Amino acid sequence: MPHHHNLVFMTLVVFGMVLSGLIYLVYTSTSHRYKEQRFCLKISKEHQENYLLQSPHGLSYNQPSVVGPDGNVVPLTPWLAPVVWEGTFDPTLIDSIYKQQNITIATTVFALGKYTQFLRDFLESAEQNYFVGFRVHYYVFTDQPEQVPAVKLSEEHHLTVLTVPSSNRWQEITLSRMARLEELIESRLVNEADYVFSLDVDTKFYGRWGVETLGRLVGVIHPGYYQTPREQYPYERRPESQAFIPSAEGDYYYGGAVIGGLVKDVHEVAKACREQLDIDASKSIEAAWQEESHLNKYFLYNKPSKVLSPEYLWQDFKPHTNEVKIIRFSQVIKNYAAVRPNP
Repeated sequence: MPHHHNLVFMTLVVFGMVLSGLIYLVYTSTSHRYKEQRFCLKISKEHQENYLLQSPHGLSYNQPSVVGPDGNVVPLTPWLAPVVWEGTFDPTLIDSIYKQQNITIATTVFALGKYTQFLRDFLESAEQNYFVGFRVHYYVFTDQPEQVPAVKLSEEHHLTVLTVPSSNRWQEITLSRMARLEELIESRLVNEADYVFSLDVDTKFYGRWGVETLGRLVGVIHPGYYQTPREQYPYERRPESQAFIPSAEGDYYYGGAVIGGLVKDVHEVAKACREQLDIDASKSIEAAWQEESHLNKYFLYNKPSKVLSPEYLWQDFKPHTNEVKIIRFSQVIKNYAAVRPNP
């Protein structure tokens, strides 16, 4: 009998050891695989964040449509970036998602010379519609700081006035915007914000502009050209300019009144455009629509990760159209001769 007990005991010990070994092997391989998986996820996330939607020069493909043949708006670009229209997002849902991220949105506006007259309407309408309930920091570039109106800002909205020299040419004011944006990002925004929008001041908000507009790199479709054949876009057509785009190329015509995205990506845009502007200036060339021409060149070969529909950039003098159900942000009617320092 004792011999039989010993045999049973030894069998149980061996079985226990084998089972323990198997459990250990399964655990270590699972743990190792999980670590590997975590490592892969980390790599792919970094890869995703650095992923630029670059396309080569001279590539032949059909012009993207903003409105389909059935009259319905198109909610995606051919490179699968969302085009933000009314009805493509749920404000309650998207706000609740971004609320958890504790983000700051920097917003730059340039109000030089008589353009300071647009600041009150811009800021007061922004306070009603622009990233309501989120942290916003306005940076107002002006040569007349005393003309910046005292507008009541909501709790998490702040404003900083940055004084810059005056200019006798509106083109120079426009051309210097990219350089000033680049400098501001390097000196402050890299530490103070997550996203940045650079917006024209001679505008007004009429509806919600919220976190649905956030993305790595964001452009807006110009309201004047969203149903125009690309060969008729007002791109820079002189090959000697750095902003040159051949007539067979082009996606959308983007408005220079809105540039947005992650701070580091907007820095890339501003730096690239400023460099191209400097090269043109050294050859005494001024692109057809100054920095807007250079922005369109940049966006053609470095695709935005999100595109805003013309709801996010309208013009007050334009009649409503069937596809634009709501106007959120619009350029006000103005007498250029009265506000610009030169023709």
